[in-house]
Amino acid sequence: MSEQGNHVRRLLKTRHLEMIALGGSIGTGLFIASGSAIHTAGPGGAIVGYTIMGIMVYFLMTSLGEMATFLPVSGSFATYCTRFVDPALGFSMGWIYWFNWALTVAVDSTTAGIVMNFWFPHVPSWIFSLVVLIYIITVNALAVSAFGEAEYWLAIIKVLTVVLFLIVGLFVIVGIMGGQAVGFHNLTYKEAPFVGGAPTILSVFLVAGFSFQGTELVGITAGESATPSKSIPKAIHSTFWRILLFYILAIFVIACILPYTSKNLLGSSVKDITISPFTLVFRRAGLAFAASAMNAVILTAVISAANSGMYASTRMIYSMAHEGQAWKIFGVTDKRGIPIYGLMASTLVASLTFLTGIFGPSIYEFLIDSSGLAGFLTWMGMAVAHLRFRRAYKAQGYDVQDLRYRASFFPFGPLLAVVLCAVVVIGQNPTALLHGQWQQIILTYLSVPLLLVLWLYYRLRYHTHLIPLKKVNLHGGKLKGDKEI
Repeated sequence: MSEQGNHVRRLLKTRHLEMIALGGSIGTGLFIASGSAIHTAGPGGAIVGYTIMGIMVYFLMTSLGEMATFLPVSGSFATYCTRFVDPALGFSMGWIYWFNWALTVAVDSTTAGIVMNFWFPHVPSWIFSLVVLIYIITVNALAVSAFGEAEYWLAIIKVLTVVLFLIVGLFVIVGIMGGQAVGFHNLTYKEAPFVGGAPTILSVFLVAGFSFQGTELVGITAGESATPSKSIPKAIHSTFWRILLFYILAIFVIACILPYTSKNLLGSSVKDITISPFTLVFRRAGLAFAASAMNAVILTAVISAANSGMYASTRMIYSMAHEGQAWKIFGVTDKRGIPIYGLMASTLVASLTFLTGIFGPSIYEFLIDSSGLAGFLTWMGMAVAHLRFRRAYKAQGYDVQDLRYRASFFPFGPLLAVVLCAVVVIGQNPTALLHGQWQQIILTYLSVPLLLVLWLYYRLRYHTHLIPLKKVNLHGGKLKGDKEI
Protein backbone atom coordinates (compact mmCIF):
# COMPACT_ATOMS: atom_id res chain seq x y z
CA MET A 1 0.00 0.00 0.00
CA SER A 2 1.34 3.41 -0.90
CA GLU A 3 2.40 5.71 1.84
CA GLN A 4 1.32 8.75 -0.13
CA GLY A 5 -2.11 10.38 -0.05
CA ASN A 6 -4.89 8.96 2.07
CA HIS A 7 -3.20 5.73 3.04
CA VAL A 8 -2.01 4.25 6.29
CA ARG A 9 1.68 3.51 6.78
CA ARG A 10 3.42 0.16 7.11
CA LEU A 11 5.24 0.73 10.39
CA LEU A 12 4.21 -2.26 12.51
CA LYS A 13 6.94 -4.84 13.10
CA THR A 14 6.59 -8.59 13.63
CA ARG A 15 7.04 -8.25 17.40
CA HIS A 16 4.22 -5.68 17.45
CA LEU A 17 1.86 -8.02 15.61
CA GLU A 18 2.68 -10.98 17.84
CA MET A 19 1.96 -9.01 21.00
CA ILE A 20 -1.15 -7.32 19.56
CA ALA A 21 -2.63 -10.75 18.79
CA LEU A 22 -1.47 -12.24 22.08
CA GLY A 23 -2.45 -9.26 24.22
CA GLY A 24 -5.87 -9.10 22.55
CA SER A 25 -6.92 -12.36 24.15
CA ILE A 26 -5.26 -12.16 27.58
CA GLY A 27 -7.43 -10.03 29.79
CA THR A 28 -10.07 -10.18 32.50
CA GLY A 29 -11.44 -13.34 30.86
CA LEU A 30 -8.33 -15.22 31.97
CA PHE A 31 -7.48 -13.35 35.17
CA ILE A 32 -10.97 -13.38 36.69
CA ALA A 33 -13.70 -15.16 34.70
CA SER A 34 -11.78 -18.39 34.02
CA GLY A 35 -12.62 -19.46 37.59
CA SER A 36 -16.35 -19.48 36.80
CA ALA A 37 -15.72 -21.97 33.97
CA ILE A 38 -14.06 -24.36 36.43
CA HIS A 39 -16.90 -23.89 38.95
CA THR A 40 -19.52 -24.61 36.27
CA ALA A 41 -18.02 -27.52 34.32
CA GLY A 42 -15.30 -28.81 36.62
CA PRO A 43 -11.59 -28.80 35.70
CA GLY A 44 -12.02 -31.36 32.90
CA GLY A 45 -15.03 -29.60 31.38
CA ALA A 46 -13.29 -26.22 31.52
CA ILE A 47 -10.15 -27.57 29.82
CA VAL A 48 -12.17 -29.33 27.10
CA GLY A 49 -14.30 -26.23 26.47
CA TYR A 50 -11.34 -23.87 26.23
CA THR A 51 -9.39 -26.34 24.07
CA ILE A 52 -12.20 -26.75 21.52
CA MET A 53 -12.79 -23.00 21.38
CA GLY A 54 -9.02 -22.42 21.09
CA ILE A 55 -8.80 -24.82 18.14
CA MET A 56 -11.69 -23.03 16.46
CA VAL A 57 -9.96 -19.68 16.95
CA TYR A 58 -6.79 -21.17 15.44
CA PHE A 59 -8.70 -22.19 12.32
CA LEU A 60 -10.22 -18.71 12.12
CA MET A 61 -6.80 -17.10 12.41
CA THR A 62 -5.33 -19.30 9.69
CA SER A 63 -8.30 -18.41 7.46
CA LEU A 64 -7.68 -14.75 8.16
CA GLY A 65 -3.95 -15.27 7.63
CA GLU A 66 -4.47 -16.75 4.16
CA MET A 67 -6.62 -13.82 3.08
CA ALA A 68 -4.52 -11.16 4.84
CA THR A 69 -1.25 -12.26 3.21
CA PHE A 70 -3.00 -12.43 -0.17
CA LEU A 71 -4.69 -9.03 0.24
CA PRO A 72 -3.11 -7.08 3.17
CA VAL A 73 -5.50 -4.22 3.90
CA SER A 74 -6.65 -2.37 7.02
CA GLY A 75 -10.11 -3.44 8.05
CA SER A 76 -9.40 -6.83 6.48
CA PHE A 77 -12.41 -9.09 6.93
CA ALA A 78 -15.06 -6.48 6.06
CA THR A 79 -13.16 -5.94 2.80
CA TYR A 80 -12.96 -9.71 2.29
CA CYS A 81 -16.71 -10.13 2.82
CA THR A 82 -17.29 -7.31 0.33
CA ARG A 83 -14.97 -8.76 -2.31
CA PHE A 84 -15.51 -12.49 -1.92
CA VAL A 85 -19.14 -12.82 -0.77
CA ASP A 86 -21.48 -9.84 -1.16
CA PRO A 87 -20.84 -6.09 -0.67
CA ALA A 88 -23.95 -6.00 1.56
CA LEU A 89 -22.33 -8.51 3.93
CA GLY A 90 -19.11 -6.49 4.05
CA PHE A 91 -21.13 -3.33 4.77
CA SER A 92 -23.12 -4.90 7.63
CA MET A 93 -20.10 -6.70 9.13
CA GLY A 94 -17.96 -3.57 9.00
CA TRP A 95 -20.47 -1.28 10.70
CA ILE A 96 -21.36 -3.84 13.39
CA TYR A 97 -17.67 -4.41 14.13
CA TRP A 98 -16.89 -0.68 14.19
CA PHE A 99 -19.73 0.10 16.58
CA ASN A 100 -18.87 -2.84 18.84
CA TRP A 101 -15.22 -1.80 19.25
CA ALA A 102 -16.11 1.88 19.72
CA LEU A 103 -18.42 0.75 22.55
CA THR A 104 -15.61 -1.41 23.92
CA VAL A 105 -13.41 1.67 24.30
CA ALA A 106 -16.05 3.21 26.58
CA VAL A 107 -16.60 -0.04 28.49
CA ASP A 108 -12.91 -0.56 29.20
CA SER A 109 -12.32 3.10 30.06
CA THR A 110 -15.17 2.85 32.58
CA THR A 111 -13.76 -0.43 33.90
CA ALA A 112 -10.34 1.21 34.37
CA GLY A 113 -11.98 3.75 36.68
CA ILE A 114 -13.52 0.95 38.76
CA VAL A 115 -10.11 -0.76 38.97
CA MET A 116 -8.51 2.47 40.21
CA ASN A 117 -11.13 2.69 42.99
CA PHE A 118 -9.39 -0.33 44.56
CA TRP A 119 -6.60 2.04 45.61
CA PHE A 120 -8.56 5.30 45.70
CA PRO A 121 -12.09 4.40 46.86
CA HIS A 122 -13.10 7.99 47.66
CA VAL A 123 -12.25 9.47 44.24
CA PRO A 124 -15.08 9.34 41.63
CA SER A 125 -14.22 6.58 39.15
CA TRP A 126 -15.20 8.69 36.13
CA ILE A 127 -12.17 10.93 36.71
CA PHE A 128 -9.81 7.99 36.21
CA SER A 129 -11.92 6.77 33.27
CA LEU A 130 -11.61 10.14 31.59
CA VAL A 131 -7.82 10.13 32.01
CA VAL A 132 -7.63 6.67 30.41
CA LEU A 133 -9.88 7.76 27.54
CA ILE A 134 -7.66 10.80 26.86
CA TYR A 135 -4.58 8.55 26.94
CA ILE A 136 -6.16 6.13 24.43
CA ILE A 137 -7.09 8.95 22.06
CA THR A 138 -3.58 10.43 22.28
CA VAL A 139 -1.79 7.13 21.57
CA ASN A 140 -4.01 6.47 18.56
CA ALA A 141 -3.54 9.99 17.21
CA LEU A 142 0.23 9.47 17.00
CA ALA A 143 1.97 7.29 14.40
CA VAL A 144 0.80 3.67 14.27
CA SER A 145 4.19 2.65 15.65
CA ALA A 146 3.21 4.41 18.91
CA PHE A 147 0.13 2.20 19.14
CA GLY A 148 2.27 -0.85 18.37
CA GLU A 149 4.81 0.01 21.09
CA ALA A 150 2.09 0.72 23.68
CA GLU A 151 0.42 -2.62 22.95
CA TYR A 152 3.75 -4.44 22.97
CA TRP A 153 4.66 -3.34 26.51
CA LEU A 154 1.13 -3.70 27.91
CA ALA A 155 1.03 -7.25 26.52
CA ILE A 156 4.48 -8.02 27.96
CA ILE A 157 3.17 -7.22 31.46
CA LYS A 158 0.25 -9.62 31.01
CA VAL A 159 2.42 -12.39 29.59
CA LEU A 160 4.97 -12.12 32.41
CA THR A 161 2.15 -12.24 34.95
CA VAL A 162 0.79 -15.46 33.48
CA VAL A 163 4.27 -17.04 33.36
CA LEU A 164 4.91 -16.04 37.00
CA PHE A 165 1.49 -17.41 37.98
CA LEU A 166 2.23 -20.77 36.35
CA ILE A 167 5.61 -21.05 38.12
CA VAL A 168 4.21 -20.04 41.52
CA GLY A 169 1.20 -22.32 41.03
CA LEU A 170 3.44 -25.28 40.25
CA PHE A 171 5.50 -24.56 43.38
CA VAL A 172 2.28 -24.51 45.47
CA ILE A 173 1.10 -27.79 43.95
CA VAL A 174 4.36 -29.61 44.79
CA GLY A 175 4.82 -27.90 48.18
CA ILE A 176 7.83 -25.66 47.50
CA MET A 177 5.69 -22.62 48.39
CA GLY A 178 2.59 -22.19 50.54
CA GLY A 179 3.20 -24.99 53.02
CA GLN A 180 2.02 -28.55 52.45
CA ALA A 181 1.85 -29.83 48.86
CA VAL A 182 -1.62 -29.47 47.31
CA GLY A 183 -1.12 -32.23 44.78
CA PHE A 184 -3.80 -33.21 42.27
CA HIS A 185 -6.59 -34.23 44.64
CA ASN A 186 -8.91 -31.39 43.59
CA LEU A 187 -8.91 -32.59 39.97
CA THR A 188 -11.06 -35.57 41.02
CA TYR A 189 -12.83 -34.01 44.01
CA LYS A 190 -16.53 -35.03 44.27
CA GLU A 191 -17.97 -34.93 40.70
CA ALA A 192 -14.76 -33.65 39.11
CA PRO A 193 -13.14 -33.67 36.60
CA PHE A 194 -16.35 -33.36 34.54
CA VAL A 195 -19.35 -31.69 36.18
CA GLY A 196 -22.72 -31.42 34.45
CA GLY A 197 -21.75 -33.05 31.16
CA ALA A 198 -22.18 -31.52 27.69
CA PRO A 199 -24.48 -28.60 28.68
CA THR A 200 -21.88 -27.17 31.05
CA ILE A 201 -19.12 -27.55 28.44
CA LEU A 202 -21.36 -25.53 26.09
CA SER A 203 -21.57 -22.80 28.72
CA VAL A 204 -17.75 -22.80 28.86
CA PHE A 205 -17.76 -22.18 25.09
CA LEU A 206 -19.49 -18.87 25.78
CA VAL A 207 -16.95 -17.79 28.43
CA ALA A 208 -13.98 -18.97 26.33
CA GLY A 209 -15.33 -17.33 23.18
CA PHE A 210 -15.54 -13.92 24.86
CA SER A 211 -12.06 -14.46 26.35
CA PHE A 212 -10.53 -15.15 22.93
CA GLN A 213 -12.18 -12.21 21.17
CA GLY A 214 -9.57 -9.75 20.02
CA THR A 215 -7.26 -12.29 18.40
CA GLU A 216 -8.60 -11.18 14.99
CA LEU A 217 -6.91 -7.81 15.51
CA VAL A 218 -3.82 -9.24 13.80
CA GLY A 219 -5.86 -9.20 10.57
CA ILE A 220 -6.82 -5.55 11.08
CA THR A 221 -3.10 -4.68 11.30
CA ALA A 222 -2.30 -6.28 7.91
CA GLY A 223 -2.50 -2.96 6.08
CA GLU A 224 0.09 -1.42 8.40
CA SER A 225 2.48 -4.35 8.74
CA ALA A 226 5.95 -3.74 7.31
CA THR A 227 6.23 -7.38 6.13
CA PRO A 228 2.72 -8.93 6.11
CA SER A 229 3.70 -12.09 4.23
CA LYS A 230 6.12 -13.03 7.04
CA SER A 231 4.75 -11.25 10.10
CA ILE A 232 1.12 -12.36 9.93
CA PRO A 233 1.67 -16.15 9.63
CA LYS A 234 4.32 -16.00 12.36
CA ALA A 235 2.05 -13.99 14.66
CA ILE A 236 -0.88 -16.35 14.06
CA HIS A 237 1.01 -19.57 14.79
CA SER A 238 3.02 -18.37 17.77
CA THR A 239 0.01 -16.65 19.29
CA PHE A 240 -2.21 -19.72 19.02
CA TRP A 241 0.18 -21.97 20.90
CA ARG A 242 0.90 -19.37 23.57
CA ILE A 243 -2.77 -18.62 24.15
CA LEU A 244 -3.76 -22.27 24.31
CA LEU A 245 -0.89 -23.13 26.65
CA PHE A 246 -1.50 -20.09 28.85
CA TYR A 247 -5.22 -20.75 29.21
CA ILE A 248 -5.05 -24.52 29.57
CA LEU A 249 -2.12 -24.49 31.99
CA ALA A 250 -3.65 -21.63 34.02
CA ILE A 251 -6.95 -23.51 34.35
CA PHE A 252 -5.04 -26.68 35.32
CA VAL A 253 -3.12 -24.82 38.06
CA ILE A 254 -6.24 -23.10 39.39
CA ALA A 255 -8.18 -26.39 39.42
CA CYS A 256 -5.39 -28.14 41.34
CA ILE A 257 -5.24 -25.50 44.06
CA LEU A 258 -8.93 -24.51 44.35
CA PRO A 259 -11.73 -27.14 44.32
CA TYR A 260 -14.43 -26.49 41.72
CA THR A 261 -16.96 -26.07 44.58
CA SER A 262 -15.13 -22.98 45.92
CA LYS A 263 -17.34 -19.89 45.98
CA ASN A 264 -14.23 -17.84 45.23
CA LEU A 265 -14.39 -19.11 41.64
CA LEU A 266 -17.65 -17.27 41.00
CA GLY A 267 -16.05 -13.85 40.46
CA SER A 268 -16.49 -12.37 36.99
CA SER A 269 -16.05 -8.63 37.52
CA VAL A 270 -13.02 -6.43 38.16
CA LYS A 271 -14.67 -5.69 41.51
CA ASP A 272 -13.91 -9.32 42.39
CA ILE A 273 -10.13 -8.85 42.20
CA THR A 274 -9.65 -9.99 45.81
CA ILE A 275 -11.17 -13.39 44.92
CA SER A 276 -9.57 -13.68 41.47
CA PRO A 277 -8.07 -17.17 41.09
CA PHE A 278 -4.74 -15.50 40.34
CA THR A 279 -4.90 -13.43 43.52
CA LEU A 280 -5.83 -16.44 45.65
CA VAL A 281 -3.03 -18.60 44.27
CA PHE A 282 -0.44 -15.87 44.84
CA ARG A 283 -1.74 -15.42 48.41
CA ARG A 284 -1.58 -19.18 49.00
CA ALA A 285 2.09 -18.95 48.03
CA GLY A 286 2.61 -16.32 50.74
CA LEU A 287 2.67 -13.20 48.54
CA ALA A 288 0.83 -10.65 50.71
CA PHE A 289 0.72 -7.98 48.00
CA ALA A 290 -1.15 -10.30 45.58
CA ALA A 291 -4.42 -8.36 45.34
CA SER A 292 -2.73 -5.03 44.69
CA ALA A 293 -0.33 -6.54 42.14
CA MET A 294 -3.13 -8.32 40.27
CA ASN A 295 -5.20 -5.15 40.30
CA ALA A 296 -2.31 -3.39 38.55
CA VAL A 297 -2.18 -6.17 35.96
CA ILE A 298 -5.95 -5.96 35.43
CA LEU A 299 -5.52 -2.21 34.88
CA THR A 300 -2.98 -2.84 32.10
CA ALA A 301 -5.35 -5.43 30.60
CA VAL A 302 -8.32 -3.07 30.34
CA ILE A 303 -6.18 -0.18 29.06
CA SER A 304 -4.75 -2.54 26.44
CA ALA A 305 -8.26 -3.63 25.43
CA ALA A 306 -9.41 0.01 25.14
CA ASN A 307 -6.32 0.88 23.11
CA SER A 308 -6.94 -2.04 20.73
CA GLY A 309 -10.62 -1.13 20.50
CA MET A 310 -9.87 2.42 19.38
CA TYR A 311 -7.36 1.16 16.81
CA ALA A 312 -9.71 -1.52 15.43
CA SER A 313 -12.72 0.78 15.13
CA THR A 314 -10.67 3.55 13.48
CA ARG A 315 -9.15 1.19 10.89
CA MET A 316 -12.48 -0.49 10.17
CA ILE A 317 -14.29 2.73 9.32
CA TYR A 318 -11.22 3.84 7.29
CA SER A 319 -11.39 0.60 5.30
CA MET A 320 -15.12 0.95 4.68
CA ALA A 321 -14.61 4.49 3.41
CA HIS A 322 -12.16 3.15 0.82
CA GLU A 323 -14.71 0.48 -0.17
CA GLY A 324 -17.40 3.16 -0.65
CA GLN A 325 -19.39 1.87 2.35
CA ALA A 326 -18.78 4.86 4.63
CA TRP A 327 -18.41 8.57 4.00
CA LYS A 328 -15.21 9.38 2.10
CA ILE A 329 -13.97 11.72 4.81
CA PHE A 330 -13.33 8.71 7.05
CA GLY A 331 -10.77 7.48 4.52
CA VAL A 332 -8.64 10.63 4.87
CA THR A 333 -5.33 10.28 6.73
CA ASP A 334 -3.06 12.95 8.21
CA LYS A 335 0.67 13.28 7.54
CA ARG A 336 1.39 10.49 10.04
CA GLY A 337 -0.88 8.06 8.18
CA ILE A 338 -3.61 8.14 10.87
CA PRO A 339 -7.28 8.08 9.69
CA ILE A 340 -7.91 11.18 11.76
CA TYR A 341 -11.63 11.60 10.98
CA GLY A 342 -12.22 7.91 11.60
CA LEU A 343 -10.51 8.38 14.95
CA MET A 344 -12.82 11.32 15.70
CA ALA A 345 -15.92 9.26 14.83
CA SER A 346 -14.82 6.38 17.07
CA THR A 347 -13.98 8.83 19.84
CA LEU A 348 -17.43 10.42 19.55
CA VAL A 349 -19.23 7.08 19.99
CA ALA A 350 -16.91 6.09 22.84
CA SER A 351 -17.42 9.45 24.56
CA LEU A 352 -21.22 9.42 24.23
CA THR A 353 -21.35 5.86 25.55
CA PHE A 354 -19.00 6.87 28.35
CA LEU A 355 -21.38 9.72 29.28
CA THR A 356 -24.39 7.37 29.34
CA GLY A 357 -22.44 5.31 31.87
CA ILE A 358 -22.42 8.35 34.15
CA PHE A 359 -25.85 9.86 33.48
CA GLY A 360 -27.88 6.94 32.15
CA PRO A 361 -26.58 3.59 33.42
CA SER A 362 -29.56 1.67 32.03
CA ILE A 363 -28.87 2.92 28.47
CA TYR A 364 -25.20 2.12 28.90
CA GLU A 365 -25.90 -1.44 30.05
CA PHE A 366 -28.35 -1.95 27.18
CA LEU A 367 -25.75 -0.89 24.60
CA ILE A 368 -23.10 -3.16 26.09
CA ASP A 369 -25.33 -6.21 26.45
CA SER A 370 -26.80 -5.86 22.98
CA SER A 371 -23.39 -5.62 21.31
CA GLY A 372 -22.07 -8.80 22.94
CA LEU A 373 -22.62 -11.08 19.94
CA ALA A 374 -20.88 -8.81 17.41
CA GLY A 375 -17.55 -10.61 17.77
CA PHE A 376 -19.04 -14.04 17.07
CA LEU A 377 -20.98 -12.73 14.07
CA THR A 378 -17.75 -11.22 12.78
CA TRP A 379 -15.96 -14.56 13.17
CA MET A 380 -18.71 -16.27 11.17
CA GLY A 381 -18.31 -13.66 8.44
CA MET A 382 -14.54 -14.28 8.34
CA ALA A 383 -15.07 -18.04 7.92
CA VAL A 384 -17.67 -17.59 5.16
CA ALA A 385 -15.37 -15.12 3.35
CA HIS A 386 -12.51 -17.64 3.44
CA LEU A 387 -14.70 -20.43 2.05
CA ARG A 388 -15.73 -18.16 -0.82
CA PHE A 389 -12.20 -16.84 -1.39
CA ARG A 390 -10.65 -20.29 -1.79
CA ARG A 391 -13.45 -21.46 -4.11
CA ALA A 392 -13.17 -18.32 -6.25
CA TYR A 393 -9.39 -18.57 -6.36
CA LYS A 394 -9.58 -22.12 -7.72
CA ALA A 395 -12.55 -21.35 -10.02
CA GLN A 396 -10.49 -18.65 -11.71
CA GLY A 397 -7.70 -21.10 -12.46
CA TYR A 398 -5.10 -20.22 -9.84
CA ASP A 399 -2.96 -22.79 -8.03
CA VAL A 400 -3.36 -22.97 -4.23
CA GLN A 401 0.37 -23.76 -3.99
CA ASP A 402 1.12 -20.20 -5.16
CA LEU A 403 -0.54 -18.59 -2.13
CA ARG A 404 1.86 -16.85 0.25
CA TYR A 405 0.26 -18.70 3.15
CA ARG A 406 -2.25 -21.56 3.14
CA ALA A 407 -4.74 -22.20 5.93
CA SER A 408 -4.61 -25.57 7.65
CA PHE A 409 -7.34 -28.22 7.20
CA PHE A 410 -9.41 -26.37 4.60
CA PRO A 411 -12.44 -26.56 4.33
CA PHE A 412 -12.90 -28.29 7.71
CA GLY A 413 -11.48 -25.32 9.65
CA PRO A 414 -13.83 -22.56 8.46
CA LEU A 415 -16.83 -24.93 8.44
CA LEU A 416 -16.16 -25.85 12.09
CA ALA A 417 -15.85 -22.14 12.92
CA VAL A 418 -19.24 -21.37 11.33
CA VAL A 419 -20.95 -24.20 13.23
CA LEU A 420 -19.39 -23.42 16.63
CA CYS A 421 -20.02 -19.67 16.30
CA ALA A 422 -23.66 -20.41 15.46
CA VAL A 423 -23.88 -22.65 18.55
CA VAL A 424 -22.42 -19.88 20.72
CA VAL A 425 -24.77 -17.25 19.27
CA ILE A 426 -27.89 -19.41 19.79
CA GLY A 427 -26.65 -20.57 23.18
CA GLN A 428 -26.39 -17.04 24.61
CA ASN A 429 -29.86 -17.24 26.16
CA PRO A 430 -31.70 -20.44 25.16
CA THR A 431 -34.12 -20.11 28.09
CA ALA A 432 -35.44 -16.82 26.74
CA LEU A 433 -35.85 -18.33 23.27
CA LEU A 434 -37.72 -21.40 24.55
CA HIS A 435 -40.07 -19.39 26.77
CA GLY A 436 -40.61 -16.44 24.44
CA GLN A 437 -39.19 -13.85 26.86
CA TRP A 438 -39.03 -11.07 24.28
CA GLN A 439 -37.36 -8.43 26.43
CA GLN A 440 -34.49 -10.78 27.20
CA ILE A 441 -34.35 -11.99 23.58
CA ILE A 442 -34.06 -8.43 22.26
CA LEU A 443 -31.44 -7.52 24.84
CA THR A 444 -29.35 -10.63 24.15
CA TYR A 445 -29.71 -11.01 20.39
CA LEU A 446 -30.03 -7.40 19.18
CA SER A 447 -26.81 -7.67 17.14
CA VAL A 448 -28.39 -10.35 14.93
CA PRO A 449 -31.41 -8.35 13.63
CA LEU A 450 -29.23 -5.23 13.44
CA LEU A 451 -26.83 -7.12 11.17
CA LEU A 452 -29.75 -8.33 9.03
CA VAL A 453 -31.25 -4.82 8.78
CA LEU A 454 -27.91 -3.35 7.64
CA TRP A 455 -27.43 -6.19 5.14
CA LEU A 456 -30.97 -5.84 3.76
CA TYR A 457 -30.70 -2.02 3.51
CA TYR A 458 -27.50 -2.17 1.47
CA ARG A 459 -28.70 -5.02 -0.69
CA LEU A 460 -32.00 -3.33 -1.60
CA ARG A 461 -30.49 0.11 -2.11
CA TYR A 462 -27.57 -0.98 -4.27
CA HIS A 463 -29.09 -4.17 -5.71
CA THR A 464 -26.14 -6.33 -4.67
CA HIS A 465 -26.12 -10.12 -4.70
CA LEU A 466 -23.90 -13.11 -4.01
CA ILE A 467 -20.94 -12.58 -6.32
CA PRO A 468 -20.43 -15.44 -8.84
CA LEU A 469 -17.13 -17.23 -8.19
CA LYS A 470 -15.78 -16.35 -11.65
CA LYS A 471 -16.47 -12.65 -11.01
CA VAL A 472 -14.97 -12.38 -7.51
CA ASN A 473 -12.42 -9.55 -7.54
CA LEU A 474 -8.96 -11.02 -6.86
CA HIS A 475 -7.17 -8.02 -8.39
CA GLY A 476 -4.22 -6.79 -6.37
CA GLY A 477 -3.75 -10.10 -4.57
CA LYS A 478 -0.15 -11.04 -3.73
CA LEU A 479 1.28 -14.48 -4.49
CA LYS A 480 4.65 -16.07 -3.67
CA GLY A 481 7.62 -14.06 -4.85
CA ASP A 482 5.46 -10.91 -4.64
CA LYS A 483 3.80 -11.81 -7.91
CA GLU A 484 0.54 -9.85 -8.19
CA ILE A 485 -2.78 -10.92 -9.64
